[in-house]
Amino acid sequence: MKNEKITSRDIDFAKWYTDVVNAAKLASYTSVKGCIAILPNGYAIWEKMQNELDKKFKELGHVNVQMPLLIPEGLLNKEKELVEGFAPEVAWVTMGGSKELEERLCIRPTSETVFCDFYKNFIKSYKDLPLLYNQWCNVLRWEKETRPFLRSREFLWQEGHTIHSTKEEAENETKRMIEVYKWFHHEILAIPSIIGLKTEKEKFAGAEYTYTNEALMFNGVSLQCGTSHYFGQKFSKSYDIKFTNKNNKEEFAYQTSWGTTTRMIGAVIMVHGDDKGLVLPPKIAPKQVVIIPIGTDERIIELSKKINDELNDNNITSYIDLSEKTPGYKFAEAEVNGIPIRIEIGSRDLEKNSLSFVRRDTSEKIMININSNLVECTKELLQKIQKDMYKRALKRREELTFEAKNIDEVKNIMSSKSGFIKACWCGNEDCELKMKEIKGLKSRCILENEKLISDKCVVCGKPAKKLVVWGIQY
Repeated sequence: MKNEKITSRDIDFAKWYTDVVNAAKLASYTSVKGCIAILPNGYAIWEKMQNELDKKFKELGHVNVQMPLLIPEGLLNKEKELVEGFAPEVAWVTMGGSKELEERLCIRPTSETVFCDFYKNFIKSYKDLPLLYNQWCNVLRWEKETRPFLRSREFLWQEGHTIHSTKEEAENETKRMIEVYKWFHHEILAIPSIIGLKTEKEKFAGAEYTYTNEALMFNGVSLQCGTSHYFGQKFSKSYDIKFTNKNNKEEFAYQTSWGTTTRMIGAVIMVHGDDKGLVLPPKIAPKQVVIIPIGTDERIIELSKKINDELNDNNITSYIDLSEKTPGYKFAEAEVNGIPIRIEIGSRDLEKNSLSFVRRDTSEKIMININSNLVECTKELLQKIQKDMYKRALKRREELTFEAKNIDEVKNIMSSKSGFIKACWCGNEDCELKMKEIKGLKSRCILENEKLISDKCVVCGKPAKKLVVWGIQY
């Protein structure tokens, strides 16, 4: 049954998205224009994401640090490409108390400069390397158009900054971390994604090259879900980060950075949500099971408590809804919040010696005998939900992925639908810009190790060099 507070996804996708954010109480607008308050339900999802990623980072040898929020203008200006790339989005602090500052301070849009300033004074020898650092923090970018989680002026993220003694090691780190983001989306968020190189025009300002993790939302619009950048020696030369190598010669260090943000919450909403609200993959759901007793029979309450204790004791996050709301209201609340499994226990269930397990993703009701191993039944169902959600998202992406061999085919596709378009490209930026004239199509990533679908550029007809995925972006 549709939630009346939520606009139908098929009628107005943008309004539907905002309605879900509000109905599930994930975030709210504030009096600070362009900035949101992340509410407990939204932050709980972010904590789950943090925990999973942080565990993976640490398994790979990374450690967490904290760098300053403010960056002196002179320090920022040392890397020209970075300055030019972020200049339109930078916010400045010009006053300290009642006094004007001698030098403006930038509120970090990203932290390459402060990490470089630290590395310059900390690294002396190859024996000090590598340093595999990660930072969980907030950043500020003066975005013109904002939308909760997808694009706000202040947002939460993690930014990894690593420094190495060899080019090979740094490039391996760059590729390793984009694979981590792909793993996280596939295995934890149940979101199929593709990885590849950004074009020269779309790469991160100051990077030698950028890998990106791209996902397709239900409406066919693409979302960048994590990037990994190889800097080589560009930053180390700008900030004079040198070390003595194994041959006792001075050399500039090699660097990487990589990051992803609270935008992933938006991705989960837009890939899996429906007209009832959130649909959360079990691995990212703060609460995996809700138990709803129907009626006040003491036997029902006691059984609910028993099951709840067993589930939580076995690492399944469960809770009982003992509020005075009607059962129908409780069902709707569990649905809008995306709880993967709802267990209903009523007097009729007791008479039949069974329990009703309801899947949030499909609304399927499954009757399970009370004397079954309920912990194992729940674990198996959670695993099935996780896998099924990924399969449905993958099927949707495949349905919205097209191939085009010339510009007319691109126009025909975009005239009636949105999605990923695979098309070959000559590598000329002019052709990339001409694609953008078609409803704002942008290169999402260059696919590596895939055969060209044509020997000609989709725009100009000249020999093709790259197979590119194109799409409209958030």
